[in-house]
Amino acid sequence: MEFTPYNNKQYSLLLSSLFLLIACFAINQAQGKLQRPWNNTVSAIFVFGDSTVDAGNNNYWPTTFKEYVPPYLDPTLSIEELMTGVSFASAGSGYDPLTPKISGVIDMPTQVMHFREYKKKIESAIGKRKMKRLIRKALFIISAGTNDFVVNYFSIPIRRIMYSVSEYERFVLQNLNDFLQEIREEGARKVTVSGLSPMGCLPLVITLNSDDAVHNRGCIDSFSAVAREYNIMLQSELNSIQTSFASQGFRVSYIDTYTGTFEYLKNPGKFGFKYIEHGCCGTGLLETGPLCNPKTPICPDPNHYVFFDSIHPTERTYSIVFDSAIRPVIDGLIKE
Repeated sequence: MEFTPYNNKQYSLLLSSLFLLIACFAINQAQGKLQRPWNNTVSAIFVFGDSTVDAGNNNYWPTTFKEYVPPYLDPTLSIEELMTGVSFASAGSGYDPLTPKISGVIDMPTQVMHFREYKKKIESAIGKRKMKRLIRKALFIISAGTNDFVVNYFSIPIRRIMYSVSEYERFVLQNLNDFLQEIREEGARKVTVSGLSPMGCLPLVITLNSDDAVHNRGCIDSFSAVAREYNIMLQSELNSIQTSFASQGFRVSYIDTYTGTFEYLKNPGKFGFKYIEHGCCGTGLLETGPLCNPKTPICPDPNHYVFFDSIHPTERTYSIVFDSAIRPVIDGLIKE
């Protein structure tokens, strides 16, 4: 395979592509151009979770994960930049409190704490009334859960000793429920929550769990089955939350990232993909996070790959998932 030199910003830009697509689409849908946030249908974008939406908070946290796109913790951000929305997410995080401890990253409660700090900064700049309106009209993007299963439950024995798979799914969902309650009490009214993708098809999962990781690169369905079961439970939980708090103007919508991703993996040629069993970075079998760095070679054309590294999709995959699964959900939230 021919490789090209690695660009030290390319990997981080790929991980932030989903966030940027969401932000641009929501603001454009709301007003057509960027104006003072409190005049827009969607005033700002706030994201919480893991590496799928980490715009770079781990640059300002003692961790092995590094990103290079300005996050909330970037001290150089102006009030104007803060007011259009920021990411509180942290690569390697999850709903289970143990998950972020494994990698030493920012947990979900701390992400909420940072959001409270953010509100105080904005209130100081524009006043309490306008700050509350900005939060009320903002779009909240929540994306996490994969690390809880791939990095935590199935990789180290602590949680497996405590919980069966189904019990652990309920434990993760309870932590998500608690998180949603916190941001609702902080003023969130328009929220999306992403489900799990086919975890058994991640190159890293295949490498670590296949009986022949070199020649047998098929998806590990036992992992993907957990994702399917979790997603069903997640949708039920979100429907229950929606019913309970709809009278308060609270909207929470599920984003199905499983169905579309599985379709690309099942029929890659239909979508212009050539490589589905390994990523574009390095060997594509194990590399992710710090193992994909400026010295790591990458493939000549990432557009032919579903995965950029052994866990994260390529920018093209993100774009397709956004158009098919995320855009309609955000569109519905904005128009209501």
